[in-house]
Amino acid sequence: MQNEKLITNSIDASELSFNDFKSIVINDYKIAYESRQASVLGRREVLTGKAKFGIFGDGKEVPQIAMAKAFKKGDWRSGYYRDQTFAFATGISTIKEFFAQLYANPTEGADPFSGGRQMNCHFATKSINEDGSWNDLTQIKNCSSDISPTGGQMARLVGLAYASKLFRENKELDYLKHFSVNGNEVAFGTIGNASTSEGVFFEAINAAGVLQIPMAISIWDDAYGISVPAKYQTTKEDISEVLKGFQREGNVAGYEIYKVKGWDYPALCEVYEKAINVCRDEHVPVLIHVTELTQPQGHSTSGSHERYKSKDRLSWESEHDCILKMREWMLESAIVTEEEIAELEKTAKSFVRNAQKEAWNEFLDSMKPEQKQVVDFISAMAQNQPELAKISAQLAATADAQRREIFVAARKAIRLSAKQHSAERDELLTWYKKQETVNYDRYNSKLHTNGNEAPDKIQVVDAVYDELSKMVDGREVLNACFNENFARDPRLVAFGEDLGNIGDVNQGFAGLQAKYGELRVTDTGIREMTIMGQGIGLAMRGLKPIAEIQYLDYLIFALNVLSDDLASLSYRTKGIQKAPVIVRTRGHRLEGVWHSGSPISMVLGSLRGLHLCVPRNMTQAAGIYNTLFRADEPAVLIECLNGYRLKEKLPNNVGEFTVPLGMAEVLEEGTDITVVSYGSSLRIVQEAAEELISLGISVEIIDPQTLLPFDKGHICAASLKKTSKLLVVDEDVPGGASAYILQQILEEQNGYFHLDGQPKTLTAKPHRPPFGSDGDYFSKPSVDDVVETIYKMMHDANPLKYPSIY
Repeated sequence: MQNEKLITNSIDASELSFNDFKSIVINDYKIAYESRQASVLGRREVLTGKAKFGIFGDGKEVPQIAMAKAFKKGDWRSGYYRDQTFAFATGISTIKEFFAQLYANPTEGADPFSGGRQMNCHFATKSINEDGSWNDLTQIKNCSSDISPTGGQMARLVGLAYASKLFRENKELDYLKHFSVNGNEVAFGTIGNASTSEGVFFEAINAAGVLQIPMAISIWDDAYGISVPAKYQTTKEDISEVLKGFQREGNVAGYEIYKVKGWDYPALCEVYEKAINVCRDEHVPVLIHVTELTQPQGHSTSGSHERYKSKDRLSWESEHDCILKMREWMLESAIVTEEEIAELEKTAKSFVRNAQKEAWNEFLDSMKPEQKQVVDFISAMAQNQPELAKISAQLAATADAQRREIFVAARKAIRLSAKQHSAERDELLTWYKKQETVNYDRYNSKLHTNGNEAPDKIQVVDAVYDELSKMVDGREVLNACFNENFARDPRLVAFGEDLGNIGDVNQGFAGLQAKYGELRVTDTGIREMTIMGQGIGLAMRGLKPIAEIQYLDYLIFALNVLSDDLASLSYRTKGIQKAPVIVRTRGHRLEGVWHSGSPISMVLGSLRGLHLCVPRNMTQAAGIYNTLFRADEPAVLIECLNGYRLKEKLPNNVGEFTVPLGMAEVLEEGTDITVVSYGSSLRIVQEAAEELISLGISVEIIDPQTLLPFDKGHICAASLKKTSKLLVVDEDVPGGASAYILQQILEEQNGYFHLDGQPKTLTAKPHRPPFGSDGDYFSKPSVDDVVETIYKMMHDANPLKYPSIY
């Protein structure tokens, strides 16, 4: 009953009668007032313990109503966690869904934005189905999944707007009818004034100005960032003053910048209509700086704003509350009487309260069957066991038991009855094991899309060679691979620093901009965060972006965007959105502090949700690219920086053969020791293995090819059954990626049981390599290091056969 959607409509004074106009205004006030009541009640629910934390959009209601009027089907939002009124006004969310998210209800359909995984005010719309297939995004008012890091939405916003430019200007994309209507879509972004101090904001503003894309950014300015006032946040205490240099003038491209008071309903409606028309029709970025806003309940439920705001400020805020001001204007304009508006407010309060009650009761009701089952199971087991009887009674007496309490009781009962087998205990165990699967789906599923185009569903095609196959530089293999795929799939686009005109610093894209045009192979500025955001936004709109980071070392500049946004996207939306970005970079064996390029543990720890591909040469890289181009999940692929000019045989089917992800390969068979390595270090290991043969040691060398996923076929454990010894060679720091590889082999694959000695790791030193060949030699594993480490392991196992070298 409480799930009805009440949306706002545009105002066209030239066509509307007064009664129609009055109806729209009253409806807008109703939405704003209901949203305020949801904020007030939501805060109360947190403070009474029903929810863990709450953050709300109070004080921003009226400008969000105005913004919603200009938001059309096909448009996109990349916003801020204050935008609940906008979500209500566009129909993206209902009040009941808002509260279901506040309670973290994982029941199917309760929180359609995140499946109970995100806190309130984090919205998303359903872009894809369970099988990964796309919905018709032109028929949806699209909302990209919110993230909590303030400013983080800005990087993605650039890509969402850039997609409209590509759809408008690249006619090869006209067949993608479900993704765009001639590129007419606007990407709406919102951000708080304090977060405009962040680097990603300025990077995104500059990128959109350069690209000239239909991006409409609204800044909600309430003069504070939690407790910190604007004088400590922004030069001149006014972000639109700071950004005046971006204002377009004559034939000089730039922004249209607008400034409007956040409590002035008619002015807001007028400004938003004008600004979005310019943005949509002229395809230029616009900025709307909404000033004199308030935040009546403070930043969040973590504290009160009375602690840091002066009495004068608090008094001003109470007088300039946007809902109060809209109410006064409606009365002064004779749109409504005091009696009518009082009745409206009374009804709105009741509506919100009922929606909250329904959401809370449905949340509890979803768990009551589980509570009853566990109580019954434990009661049946509790004969002559007072401790079990106590657990059962406590759980039965818990009126608002949540799932954690239910499972704590169940697991404790299982532990306490471990020595007392019974049919009743077996029933509880059977139930518990079934619930493990159910709870995995509730709380742990969809790290990856796992749809019909998942990488492991892409057909494996072997590389084909014949006597005419040429030996070429590795870079030429990549270039041929990219050329074939760009000819095959017009959705593919690539962009990055120096990628376009010169074909990237290592010539993988040489000549391809001239062949496919600047819209598809594009140079960018030095702006790693928004290069990644450009990729995310394009991928969310159905394109196939290759977002290049010039060197792996520079990935650090974009790690926040990749980790907070891209890596968690499928998980945090429970699989209703995807962004199959391919992050192309290069690293490993080079020289110098800033180009040493193997911080793999950083990537492994930060980017679960992406595939991490570490091919040993450019042919393997091309095969993995061919897989990723046909798949629909995001990945990072690290090319070997010292391999571009090494000779490789060019496959006849260079654009077609595929290398499956997670399939390790035995490069050389051996009997004495298993060595696992990846990337450029494999060549070091292979060279060392040749010398070790002369010392009577046979080395089995395994290349995992991808670290996420890692060796799904358990090739490493199978090798250990033969050799019983393990060495991991890694260019990362001690305990970095080598620790991850050990965990995968010893724990995940049970490789520990096949060892007859301590497994070893040979890694780089715990610092970045100094410049020069000598610095590389003394900082990263060398052939000498590998030979002597393996020999020492053999000596420890058989000192008579392998006498000590030193």
